[in-house]
Amino acid sequence: LFHTSTLRRRSPTQPAVRLPINHSPVNQRCCFETAAGTALTGALPARVEGAAAVHVVLSQAHDTLGAVTTPSPSRARRTRVRMTSTERREQLLVISRELFAERGFEGASVEEIAARAGVSKPVVYEHFGGKEGAYAVVVDREVRTLHDSIRAALTTPNAGSRVLLERGALALLDYIDQCPDGFRILARDSSLQGPGGSFASILSDIAVQVEDILGAEFSKLGLDPQFAGLYAQALVGLVAMTGQQWLENREPDRLIVARHLINLAWNGMAHLKPEPRLITEVLDGRRPPGDSESAE
Repeated sequence: LFHTSTLRRRSPTQPAVRLPINHSPVNQRCCFETAAGTALTGALPARVEGAAAVHVVLSQAHDTLGAVTTPSPSRARRTRVRMTSTERREQLLVISRELFAERGFEGASVEEIAARAGVSKPVVYEHFGGKEGAYAVVVDREVRTLHDSIRAALTTPNAGSRVLLERGALALLDYIDQCPDGFRILARDSSLQGPGGSFASILSDIAVQVEDILGAEFSKLGLDPQFAGLYAQALVGLVAMTGQQWLENREPDRLIVARHLINLAWNGMAHLKPEPRLITEVLDGRRPPGDSESAE
């Protein structure tokens, strides 16, 4: 009975095991092969013979086959970090903003948002209802961030007209530098969410605030304040278009860019300074790298 060359386990899920039996009493080695072709070897204790040898071999085979056929927990299930609903929403918004900045609204898709986040598409739909909903939230956040920073700059208490213009220009350049993806979205196709979210409408709102500043300055200089709006649109457009161009390479430093923008806006072509400086550089202690000269 124990010298049969083939022993099969009764479980239909386990492969058959072929066992050549050797009765050598010292350090017996058994080498058996599964039906799938997996070679398994094991050492038998000394002086184990007959039925006892078969029992030991089968016991070793059972342990080894179990190790071969049972997947490890780490391979059986993929580990995924669990997030709260708020954390997941923020993650999806960050990924959505990156994609919209890279490819625009039309080029982005719910599939890619979900893939980058490591979730299924229904998770994106659950939070935003679709690509349009995610885009609307991204644009709304960027609009509020830009508006708030520029509004704060243009309403600085006890600041003169030039300082307000400097702070307004710097606020836009700072936003472009710190939120390049957001600026790309606003400048490219934010109008898809309606006229209230277009870049032109944002600049128009900023121009209204600048018009108030220029109107007061025009009155002091004896100029007609009715043209303040025209100059405000030109000034805001100058800064915005320069900012879009500067975004591509970030050279020179944004403080140097602001110096030359204000040089043109404040002094005019007829009175450009060869080495312009900002008053706010002195007030705030800001300097471009490697620059230590005082403001003019």
